[in-house]
Amino acid sequence: MLPDDLRRLAAAHGVATSYRNERREPVQVDADVVIRVLGLLDVEAGTDSDRRAELAKLADRGRAGLLPPTVAVRLTGQPHALPGATELVAEDGRHIEVRDELPADLAPGWYELHTRDGQQVTLVAAPPTVPHTPATWGWMLQLYALRSTRSWGIGDLGDLREFIDWTATTHGAGAVLLNPLHAPGPTHPVQPSPYTPSSRRFSNPLALRIEDLDAYRRADPDTRAEVDALRVAADTERVDHDLVWAAKRAALETLWRYEGRPSPLNATAPDKGLADWATYCALAERHGGRWTQWPQALHDVNSPAVTDARRELALRLDFHAWLQQQCAAQLSAVRDTAATAGMALGVLHDLPVGVDAEGADAWALADVLAGGVSIGAPPDNFTPRGQDWGLPPWRPDRLAATGYTPLRDMLRAILSHADGLRIDHVAGLWRLWWIPPGDTPDRGTYVHYDAEVMLAVLALEAHRAGAVVVGEDLGTVEPEVTTALAANEMLGSAVAWFTRDESAPGQPLLPAASWPSRAAASLSTHDLPTAAGFLRGEHVRVRAELGLLDDVATEQATAERERAEWVALLRGEGLLAESEPDDAAIVVAMHRFLASTPSRLKLISPYDVIGEIRQPNLPGTINEYPNWRLPLASTLEELREDPRVAAVTAAFGG
Repeated sequence: MLPDDLRRLAAAHGVATSYRNERREPVQVDADVVIRVLGLLDVEAGTDSDRRAELAKLADRGRAGLLPPTVAVRLTGQPHALPGATELVAEDGRHIEVRDELPADLAPGWYELHTRDGQQVTLVAAPPTVPHTPATWGWMLQLYALRSTRSWGIGDLGDLREFIDWTATTHGAGAVLLNPLHAPGPTHPVQPSPYTPSSRRFSNPLALRIEDLDAYRRADPDTRAEVDALRVAADTERVDHDLVWAAKRAALETLWRYEGRPSPLNATAPDKGLADWATYCALAERHGGRWTQWPQALHDVNSPAVTDARRELALRLDFHAWLQQQCAAQLSAVRDTAATAGMALGVLHDLPVGVDAEGADAWALADVLAGGVSIGAPPDNFTPRGQDWGLPPWRPDRLAATGYTPLRDMLRAILSHADGLRIDHVAGLWRLWWIPPGDTPDRGTYVHYDAEVMLAVLALEAHRAGAVVVGEDLGTVEPEVTTALAANEMLGSAVAWFTRDESAPGQPLLPAASWPSRAAASLSTHDLPTAAGFLRGEHVRVRAELGLLDDVATEQATAERERAEWVALLRGEGLLAESEPDDAAIVVAMHRFLASTPSRLKLISPYDVIGEIRQPNLPGTINEYPNWRLPLASTLEELREDPRVAAVTAAFGG
């Protein structure tokens, strides 16, 4: 049993001393783990005297009646009591006098709140909900896999524009959900996983369509010929991110030089985030992509050594800043294409749960991230030793102290090119599983965040961008998460393989009419079997081949039983004939089933439509499986003529 003073101290700082596992059974966290995690938050708890001193600090703050450094309110049209408040300073510098309550007509925004006792805290004044999601259907794409005859070995933003225009005008598709398009590091090897970006604030230049750049159009014939000669064939067996980046970087540098080496960095009013990103890229090119292995003087983004490096490497900073300018232009063009084509919703971007610990954001935002900590998941039946995702978490105390500026800036960067946002592992707004440096995943605990403020920041920035929000709430999710998603008008997620009646014996598959309405519904996800792979048992075969299964026979039997369940369900819904169907017919019937659900947003995948058996990513593997490297078997041009696309989209009214 943990000492009572340790429990109280942990509770005050959001560190869990117990949690419920996937079977809802209570699990106690070891005292030494709690002490280590508190230490990572600069709270000394190793001895009785340490804990007494820390609790005394908390008591003093309580007696002083101090507000936390960031406060969130939801604007409902009614006055909001805030004892001690005397003045608000708006973002435009306006001063608003208040007296112990916020006015009923306060506009949504970020404010500096002054109190009678001299405190200055950040006030996040947010609307009650995020924008409403219209009922529609669309596609979810791994853009790197969507190649055309014009691609340089990888799907690009030009391919995406063509895809959107085609599917919106031909099929009436109302949305496209993209894999994360955040920036990997600039050095080799290029990180192929879009869920381990170097930065969540900047975009991936591998997605640029070279021929769509204004610089390419302005170039003389000889320069164009030099660029064209670098093109990577569009029919490589795998998506080779390193090959593509080498070719595109050379092409982009050629065009940048032809343009006179322009710099988007404004010396008089610098964009610090962009300057930091460009500096990281320039330093990575010189010292390698792992910033913790750079000379010690370069570890602090604000150090004199980094300032000197900015001057010395100014041209490389200019190049990387220019790349981001080109990405922003093409991403805006994608969104404009969706609007012009009449998409009901438009383009949704995906937000990963974290960033590469050796990448640009981990370097530039080191003061608000827990250095050396990795987030993951506790042990469960599927992963008995737990999961380590290798991503550093936000420090909740530092986020609050900075007025949640890093979270705000990240959301603004993504939403500037988005009509909607999908948040991977949305439960991370409430808590994350922290693994202390050097420990294994089973030696961690949950650290809680101020979800009220996190959700308010999200609601405010989504409101300003006019963007809808989808939360990925699959797996073991606390009831408060589901409740809050609904209260905030955010959609949850419903995936065919998991949507069952948990209240009934044996947890049978839910009929279409019983699927949740407040959800983004799909057959699968990038981490799960495709429709054809599920029906064929490919997810069992490949994991058995790689030695990832302890009991292959049981897994095979489960796969066969689940296939039979789906066939029976589809027949019961009148979507499948009684005669023994082939897999292609079942896949079409599954899509018709999806189309008949009441879920507000329905998403289909090209992998499923064309019968691909391999899933984009196989969790638990790195190089054992070609994660994030599998192109679609059909080019964009072939998809246009594929009768399977016509058969599936017809189910959704296309």
